[in-house]
Amino acid sequence: MHSPGIFKAYDIRGVVPGALDGEFAQHLGLAFGELVRREGERGVAVGRDGRLSSPTLADSLIRGLMTSGVDVIELGAVTTPMLYFAAHTLVRSGIQVTASHNPRDHNGFKLTLGGRTLHGDDLQALRRRIDTAAFATPTDRGTAKRVDVLDAYTERIAADVRPHRRMRVVLDCGNGVAGASAPRVLRAIGCDVVELYCDVDGRFPNHHPDPGDPRNLQALIAKVQQAGAELGLALDGDGDRLGVVTRTGHVIYPDRQLMLLAQDLLARAPGASIVFDVKSSQRLPQAIAAAGGRPVMGPSGYALVKQRMQEVNAPLAGEMSGHIFFAERWFGFDDGTYSACRLLEILSRHDDASAVLDALPESCSTPEMHVPCADGEAHEVASRLAQMADFEGAQVCTLDGLRVDWGDGFGLVRASNTNPVLTVRFEGQTAEAMQRIEREMMALLRRVKPDAHLA
Repeated sequence: MHSPGIFKAYDIRGVVPGALDGEFAQHLGLAFGELVRREGERGVAVGRDGRLSSPTLADSLIRGLMTSGVDVIELGAVTTPMLYFAAHTLVRSGIQVTASHNPRDHNGFKLTLGGRTLHGDDLQALRRRIDTAAFATPTDRGTAKRVDVLDAYTERIAADVRPHRRMRVVLDCGNGVAGASAPRVLRAIGCDVVELYCDVDGRFPNHHPDPGDPRNLQALIAKVQQAGAELGLALDGDGDRLGVVTRTGHVIYPDRQLMLLAQDLLARAPGASIVFDVKSSQRLPQAIAAAGGRPVMGPSGYALVKQRMQEVNAPLAGEMSGHIFFAERWFGFDDGTYSACRLLEILSRHDDASAVLDALPESCSTPEMHVPCADGEAHEVASRLAQMADFEGAQVCTLDGLRVDWGDGFGLVRASNTNPVLTVRFEGQTAEAMQRIEREMMALLRRVKPDAHLA
């Protein structure tokens, strides 16, 4: 019996073999295959990341899918975006075996059914289906066919993205599966690529494959300066998130990346909606509006950002964690490699790429911090905070937890959908404003949770 806790808000993740194993993967294939057949579909693409447990889990998953009567397109070791690419160009459903940037002893599954990401209630319904284990076994067993999508994926991006000049960049894949494809794609658009940790190794021997943590970018910063490159790019463990550093050692967080991407897009699509999540800088909606766009804030979570993007027909969306979605010229899914290419296309119009990035509007801000909670406590605390919030002269948003915007900064406290923690972030136009906002927000939080401390 699997642990119910492996069913997260947007995907399935857990320790291998403690929380999930080959038997679970096979049952997942049986249950998902039934859903695919109910949709009137027959094919499912399956990809896997570079974790040591991924081949075994993928094999068990494929057995379950074939037993359920669906035909499997086996992609082998690919990024999650390459799985999405296959689910847009070859079939309409797919499963990626991955735990993204989780620790190396974890693994999991990201699921796409009929072109939509399974999350929330749909994932819980799938969990209940697996728990019953009453799977129908069709007489027509499915088939499996191996397909290599790297050529088609590379050619599609190279045909779309046309930098104005050759750029020298350092690419850090953190030994994740993107190391097997991203260097080739960047070279295909004309970049001079210096590779850093691009050999795929599921032990992640050099650093954790999470570009959202500045500690994981220090080797990249040093390599950019050593190699005389214009900037550095970092991808996470399954290749759907992008980190960026300048040659001056500055980290350009995804909300600032989105400012530049939005300005470029809005020159072609004035008035378009641009979606971002509640963790993003206060400077981002200001930059979108100044460029002639309509800023649309949504809840955090890559599946929720993508859903909001589709609801408002936005050509571009982004999340502070590094997921960036392009519907203009692309398929609407998050892809760290493609996002890097679009960013390089813009920067190639300038002589000094790092100077352009460093000049983007910036405030004083904390990194994303966490307040540890007991299981189930975080959402209860966030709900109570939203009811109690009363800050004079500030705008209160309860779309996802509690975000309070003052004229000189904002504070955010929300419940994580993946871990038993509250996520907090504070920003001010000055250091003093940021510190004041942190004091006020933490004082309110400690009225609800007296033992709250930042970790």
